[in-house]
Amino acid sequence: MILVTGATGNVGRHLVGELLTAGAAVRALSRDPATANLPGEAQVARTDEMPLDGVTSLFLNPAVFWNGLDDLLTRAVDHGVRRVVMLSSAAALDDDPSNQLAAHHLAIERAIEATGMEWTFTRPGEFASNALGWQEAIRAGEPVREPYAAARSTPIHERDIAAVAAKALLTDALVGAKPVLTGPELLTHQEMVGLIGEAAGRPARFEEITPERAREEMLGRPYMREGLVDVLLGLRARAVDDPFAPTGEVERITARPGRTFKEWAADHAHDFR
Repeated sequence: MILVTGATGNVGRHLVGELLTAGAAVRALSRDPATANLPGEAQVARTDEMPLDGVTSLFLNPAVFWNGLDDLLTRAVDHGVRRVVMLSSAAALDDDPSNQLAAHHLAIERAIEATGMEWTFTRPGEFASNALGWQEAIRAGEPVREPYAAARSTPIHERDIAAVAAKALLTDALVGAKPVLTGPELLTHQEMVGLIGEAAGRPARFEEITPERAREEMLGRPYMREGLVDVLLGLRARAVDDPFAPTGEVERITARPGRTFKEWAADHAHDFR
């Protein structure tokens, strides 16, 4: 039995599908199982109940546990869970304690290592699905407003993250590995907005704003704390002259090309219409 936390999220939903297709038994956690809309073959349980009976492997999405894991890892060991695959972050490459994003993921990684369970830490960079934050603007015909227009990143399709996680859960190929996952290409946000417009068949414009204005707008969003906002803006600033290059890990692990952002835009065109 494989337990998937965050099963209705961008990665978790695809991971559940990958595991079921491979014939695995899956228990999928959701805050509200009644509205989870997951495949009937999966057992669906409440996240706050965290049933671990019979579970041998665990997919851990730390976004579900931003306020801490409590006794989850201790309970997992006590129930005989043998393996944890964590959706970590490329931010974990930075050991600067002032980087809240890095510190959050590194603390959980180290806690998992200390349990003695087998582990894999997938470390994706920018999620292509972050672009869903542009839905409202594009649908309204307004420009997407972001700072650092020249910054480039390697957006990764959530299906590729799920495919790597499935490999880590179903085989021993990635035990003890920390693969840094990226998309196959470097793109600016302006280029990404253009690809979304093409896929959705509607105008989509980009407008550069100052970092100061961006910071003010980001602080007005739910779950955005001051330190985290500063980290994210710092990453964008660094990506102007020193972008994070494609790693090729998706291709190496899955033995197929990573999905491009153009493919992601086509898959999500309906979200922007």
